[in-house]
Amino acid sequence: MRAEALTSLPALDCACASLRRAARAVTQLYEAALQDTGLRATQFTLLQALERQGRSPQTAVGELLALDPTTLSRTLRPLARAGWIRAGAGPDRREVRWTLTPQGRRRLARARPAWERAQARLRARLRPEHWRLLVEDLALVAAAARRA
Repeated sequence: MRAEALTSLPALDCACASLRRAARAVTQLYEAALQDTGLRATQFTLLQALERQGRSPQTAVGELLALDPTTLSRTLRPLARAGWIRAGAGPDRREVRWTLTPQGRRRLARARPAWERAQARLRARLRPEHWRLLVEDLALVAAAARRA
């Protein structure tokens, strides 16, 4: 079954097309799992990033997730309106630092089991070495693309 799952789609010559296809398929899996949590995959990712980073400048969050400032601002606004994150001033008045609120931590904790189920389903379809390489290689690809 694993071999069939890994070869069911033809390889694409374009890195962009291949990554976007994979991203769409993976996003659909996580969106379906998160459906009853009230969070979209993008929102869950941002909450998870803020949990990981702590009080973090908006630029650092954007760099971590490779999001342009406009997209990041547009995604952060509904999280702030919901009370899950809070903006604060940084040492420079122009810098905005975001932090997860207690309500945001609770929302993330409630959604985490659904995310873990999606993660487990995807992992089960890949050999352990493919999972490890996927995570490592995608970080390398993102970094290479940022520097290219």
